[in-house]
Amino acid sequence: MACTASYVHGYVCVPHETPAASDRSLDTWKQSFNISDIYFVTATFSSECVPYFPNKAYHYIVASFGDLDNVMQEINKISSDKSMFIFNLRDSLFERAADRLNYISMYYTRYRHTETEISDFANVLAKRDRVKKASLANMQFLFTGPLKFAFPYSENIVVLELEGDKTHQSDLKYCDKTRRDVARKGISLNNLVSLSVLEKLK
Repeated sequence: MACTASYVHGYVCVPHETPAASDRSLDTWKQSFNISDIYFVTATFSSECVPYFPNKAYHYIVASFGDLDNVMQEINKISSDKSMFIFNLRDSLFERAADRLNYISMYYTRYRHTETEISDFANVLAKRDRVKKASLANMQFLFTGPLKFAFPYSENIVVLELEGDKTHQSDLKYCDKTRRDVARKGISLNNLVSLSVLEKLK
């Protein structure tokens, strides 16, 4: 299994279709101080990005970690033919207190942007009341063999976390409206994958 661990916190996404090993890891993560939250989610991949996620799963266990090296010890015990991946949160654009995480939407940009552009981008997101956190991130694939296609924008990831108790269809529409607002500032966000939270496990 390949991985380059360089960032300090983020989300690891493990397919739920591999219950034996993942259940053991889940039990360990529930007791770990390194794992702050665990969610059972449905994943929806954009059609453009499906080739970059071979053997994608429909359901994932998503764990929020503080130290990647620590969580990798458990990930390496999991044998899966489904896509596993990590979003390392690099820079927080803003964060506000929230009661309930309902939806995580990941995007990518095709170009790197200036600090001024990112500041404008953050200001737009901060006005969206249901966005509890926005971060710039790096994406890493965890795999047991070579990837057919290397994702070219893995360093240009944007992660939005939504709070609330709306339907996931409503969350999708809300994120699409947010994406259009950002586009007016000259930054094009491209859909990558969205995670609809079905249950909070920790």
